[in-house]
Amino acid sequence: MKDDVASVADRLTVALAGHGDAERAEGAARYLKSMRPHLGVRVPDVRGTVRATLRTSGVAGPEDVLHLATRLWASEVHEHRLAAVFVLAQRAGALTCEDLAMVEHMLREAETWAIVDPLATEVVSAVTARPGSTVACGDVLDRWARDADFWVRRAALLALLPALRAGGGDWERFSRYADSMLDERELFVRKAIGWVLRDTARRPPSSSPSGSPDVAGPLVAQAYRAR
Repeated sequence: MKDDVASVADRLTVALAGHGDAERAEGAARYLKSMRPHLGVRVPDVRGTVRATLRTSGVAGPEDVLHLATRLWASEVHEHRLAAVFVLAQRAGALTCEDLAMVEHMLREAETWAIVDPLATEVVSAVTARPGSTVACGDVLDRWARDADFWVRRAALLALLPALRAGGGDWERFSRYADSMLDERELFVRKAIGWVLRDTARRPPSSSPSGSPDVAGPLVAQAYRAR
């Protein structure tokens, strides 16, 4: 029997509280420089709790998925908001480019890489994934890459990482984004560029099978030659 979204959210938050630890909560808040309440739940436990709850809830369609994520996101508690991200990640197959409007809203309110990064690499990447070297929702990612909010720019870069890491993905798009950020001063954006370059250095993307930066702009080409 399908549960209503409110009861699923309540069950999930109660389960998360059971994994909490006051000492760990204090340390996590200090590490993330967060002013939000923390329960002290380990990330794998948040992910596992979401997975177990969804498995028995009947929440599957896009409307219910978005409703549940919205309800969790409205909380001030860090782990509830992270659970909202994992709800979307677990049901990313039900989402479309139009649903990235909600993800963008979450990115702008995220306040921390601990929320932005899984949103980008587990939700946005899944929604935009296509076989080969193309992506869906390219107009959305292009706009994000030019956004004034550095968390949104970081998400545009990291959304491309899973496919690139696997040896596919849109290397030309990443190269274009990275080169447009040549003078970027925000550390979290520069770190995102470095993260993608570091991970793809282990396995050159299919758009550059020889490992040479034949489709890269000056910033990425320079990084490749320096390896």
